[in-house]
Amino acid sequence: MGDFLKGLLLSVLSEKCYYEYFEKFNFLDVPCLTATLSKGLGIGIIAGSILVKVPQILKILNSKSGEGINVYGVYLELFAITANFAYSYVMGFPFSAWGEGTFLAIQTAIIAALVLHYGGATATAALFLASYVGLVSVLVSGFTPTDVLWTMQAVNVPIIVIAKSIQVITNYKNGSTGQLSAITLLLLFGGSVARIFTSLVETGDFIIIVTYCVSTVANGAIVCQLFWYWNVDNTKNKNKKKKK
Repeated sequence: MGDFLKGLLLSVLSEKCYYEYFEKFNFLDVPCLTATLSKGLGIGIIAGSILVKVPQILKILNSKSGEGINVYGVYLELFAITANFAYSYVMGFPFSAWGEGTFLAIQTAIIAALVLHYGGATATAALFLASYVGLVSVLVSGFTPTDVLWTMQAVNVPIIVIAKSIQVITNYKNGSTGQLSAITLLLLFGGSVARIFTSLVETGDFIIIVTYCVSTVANGAIVCQLFWYWNVDNTKNKNKKKKK
């Protein structure tokens, strides 16, 4: 039992930190505290990412509409997520530093397919999903040069800005955040903030750190719109009920 627990702890802690905590009982070692906090945050983000976009998916399914969601913005966001986890995987970074990308990519691809489907392009939605699975397989297969993956990761910075700007402009034109899920937006914002810290500690990769900084600002802009248009959306819903 003791060996099992030790193995479990070593899957999260380094040998040095295990020694500091459980043999020297030094729980105030700063490097270990930082590393443990980063690892814990990373695991928490990955756990949360399994369901982070489910509220958005359910909202589209319940309303049978992708109104207010710009599919081109979703495409660009999916590219950014895919480039990040493919690059991190091939570079051999710890799973706790990028694992949520796999779950976010799956959910984002589903959202794109649903927007296409409810927009009357069901065949295109099916083709899109099949093509995406094929693309990811090639990126993580080991046959894609790391220079290409690095370039994709670097391109993420302007892509994130463009993708989120498209959604911000769509919200502004509509005067509403439409079918965007408040829970999903807040979780994405919180996750991107935490990822700045975990990336500094676990990867030290400059381009990834910059990507998460930009992502935090971009997600924050949409969260601000969410609160700005909150009363507008509530008023619209009340007026619709009165007319009925």
